[in-house]
Amino acid sequence: MNASASFAARSLTKVLTNLSLFFRHPLALATGLTFAADSLMFGSWVAHIPRVKTSLGLNDAQLGLALFGLPIGLLAMNPLSPSIIARFGLARSTVGGTLAMAIAFALPVWMPDRWLLLAALIVVGAAVALMNVAMNTCATNIERADGVYIMSTCHGMWSFGGMAGSGTAAALIAFGVTPRLHLSVLAVMVLVATLIWLRPVLSQVPEGGQADDGGGGSKFALPNRDLLLMIFIGLVVSLSEGVAFDWSAVYLRDSLGAPEQIAALGFTCFSLTMMAMRFTGDVLIPRFGERNLLFFTALCSALALLCIIVAQMPLVGIAGFFLLGAGVALGAPILFNAAARVPGLAPGAGLATYATFSFMGFLAGPPVIGFIGERHGLHVGFALVGLLAILSLLAIRRVRL
Repeated sequence: MNASASFAARSLTKVLTNLSLFFRHPLALATGLTFAADSLMFGSWVAHIPRVKTSLGLNDAQLGLALFGLPIGLLAMNPLSPSIIARFGLARSTVGGTLAMAIAFALPVWMPDRWLLLAALIVVGAAVALMNVAMNTCATNIERADGVYIMSTCHGMWSFGGMAGSGTAAALIAFGVTPRLHLSVLAVMVLVATLIWLRPVLSQVPEGGQADDGGGGSKFALPNRDLLLMIFIGLVVSLSEGVAFDWSAVYLRDSLGAPEQIAALGFTCFSLTMMAMRFTGDVLIPRFGERNLLFFTALCSALALLCIIVAQMPLVGIAGFFLLGAGVALGAPILFNAAARVPGLAPGAGLATYATFSFMGFLAGPPVIGFIGERHGLHVGFALVGLLAILSLLAIRRVRL
C-alpha cells in the first residue's frame, strides 16, 4: 500500500511539474491554446447537433449523411496541407487554419436544409484538416528544438477545449440561447484572441521540421507497412472518438430519453477524462511505453462501448462516455508522434499521410453508424466499433513504434 501511494505521489509530482513547464513555455502554451480553440468550437457544435437534427427534420441516416461532409473536407485537404505549410510557412498556416476553422464552425447552424449542412461541414472539415496538420507539426518541432515533451499535453488542451465548449453549450441550451447566437459570438471571440495574442507568439515556432530530414522525405507518400498499421489503429481510435463526437448527444436524447441539456453532458464527460489522461500522457508514455498504452486504449474503449450499449438510463450512458474518453485519450498523441518519426518522410508529410488515411474513420463512421442506427439502432453501430477495437490489438502487437 505504501509503495502504491509512493508511486502515485511521484507520478502526481511529475505530472504537475510537466504541466508547470508547459504553461511557462510560451510556444508550447500558444500551440496548446490553438488545440483548445479547435475543440472549443467543435465541442460547441457537437452539443447543438440534436437541435439541428430536429429543426431540419432529419432521421439518423440523413444526419449521418450530412455529417459525412466534415470528413470529406478533411480527406480532401489533408494531402494539400504540407504544400500549403511549405508555401506559406508553419506559423502563417497555423494562424490561417485557426481563423478559417472559427468562421467555418459558425456556418452549419445557419443552414436551411441537409444538403447545405453537408456543404458547410465540408468547409469545416477542410479548415480543421489544415489546422490539424499545422498545429501537430508545431508541437513536433517544439519538442525537437527544445527537448521537451508536449504532444500529449497539447492534445489534453484539445480535450479541455471540447469539455469547455460542450459544457458551456449545455448551460446556454438550458437558458434558451440559440445555437446561431452561441456559435457566432464564440467564433468572433476565437478570431480576436488568435489575431491579438496567438499570432505573435506562433510566429516564433521553429520552421525546421522538414529540414531535419535532410530533404529525404516527400510531402505526401503512400504508407509503408508500419504506417499502414498505425493508420488502422488510428482509424479505430477515430471511430471510437466519432461515437462521442457525432452521436453522444443524439444517443443520450433519442435512445436513453435524456433532456437536451443533459444529453450534451455526454461529450463533456468524455472530454473531461480525455483531458485528464492527456495531461498525464507526457509522464505516462515514457513510463509505460507507447505499445502498452495503445493496448489500454483498445481494451478500455471496447469496455466503454459495452457500457454505453447496455445502458438503460442516461446516467449509465454518460458514465460510458466518461470511460470512453479515458480509453481513446492517448491514441492520437502516440500515433501522431509515431507517424512523424517514420523514416523517409518529413514530419509534416508523415503527419499528413497518417492523418489522411486514418481519418477514414471519420469518413466512414458518421454515415455508417447513422445508416445502421436507422435500421437496427445506434447500439448496433457502437457494437461494431467495439469489435474493431478488439481487432486492433493484433495491429498494436505488430507495429514498430
